[in-house]
Amino acid sequence: MKRRSFIAAGLSFAAATTLGTHVSGQSGWTVLFDGKNLDHWNPVGNANWRLEDGSVVADKGVGFLVSKHSYTNFEIKAEFWADDAANSGIFIRCSDPQKINAENSYEVNIYDGRPDPSYGTGAIVNFAKVSPMPKAGGKWNTFEITARGAQLVVVMNGTKTVDIQDSKFASGPFALQYGAGVGGAGVIKWRRVEIRTL
Repeated sequence: MKRRSFIAAGLSFAAATTLGTHVSGQSGWTVLFDGKNLDHWNPVGNANWRLEDGSVVADKGVGFLVSKHSYTNFEIKAEFWADDAANSGIFIRCSDPQKINAENSYEVNIYDGRPDPSYGTGAIVNFAKVSPMPKAGGKWNTFEITARGAQLVVVMNGTKTVDIQDSKFASGPFALQYGAGVGGAGVIKWRRVEIRTL
């Protein structure tokens, strides 16, 4: 029995590693960004991503940092700083990692100045409105995003903003966005991003 358990555990670990989950310790969390490098990401678009003071920062262009692996059921924890004008977000289960948008993935939004605030910061654009909209501008914030089957949950700074059932997108990489915000300006900083498969 012990040998079977050991073999099963080994197979589970191998399968997880093949799927892009590099198990780290008991927690199962994998750090994809810790301020040191962008080894786990593919840049798409022309955003001017750069490392500064332990963060990855962008303030020009339009683009994404796309995870190198795809995920189906997972939890993401991400720390970010946005100014009031920033248009950013985390796109999950992206169907096309080269052409990411709110039509082919779930966009967990960061956009305090969005003209329609119902899909602003803390919402999932086109799928889950948020009211009242939390403000992200000018401070460090934390997103906790859980995707388990059709259930999608977003928690921002400890407060749940989204809890819906939707099965349009089942799997794919996820992406950190920098887009032109209010007046074409804005700054986004990501400080720590980690994921755990479920």
